[in-house]
Amino acid sequence: MKRSTLVLLILIAAAAAALCLAWPRIHEVETGRTPEYPDLKPRSYAAGGDRVAAAVKAAIGSLPRWRVVGAASGAKGTDVQAEHAIPLVGLKEDITVQVRRQGSRTEIRVLSRSPSLPWDFGQNARNIRQLLDEVDRQMEPPAR
Repeated sequence: MKRSTLVLLILIAAAAAALCLAWPRIHEVETGRTPEYPDLKPRSYAAGGDRVAAAVKAAIGSLPRWRVVGAASGAKGTDVQAEHAIPLVGLKEDITVQVRRQGSRTEIRVLSRSPSLPWDFGQNARNIRQLLDEVDRQMEPPAR
């Protein structure tokens, strides 16, 4: 084997090892409950539960490769089930959003999990950040 080929293979192996070590070895992330991601906290809004649930569904509908697969409302609040498809590899993550009234505010908690992989390479945390950012945009008052 040529020396340049060997060096290239070593570099590829080192890059793969570095990528594997860059993320926690988990496949499920939940706001406020995953110590590996302390920045992911439940989000709270002054609006009522119906308004926040509508914003969650609109946010999911506006994100690429996301779709609502179910929703249910009851005395406790609203739960929204969604999927996020990963391009090229054909895998999907399951996302559950809980919308609950907490006193005068409405809180959302998000759980994202990779059902087919034991290690998500940070994708579930990225899913939650993306969804929370979009819900924040949906909850902003319209510009005048």
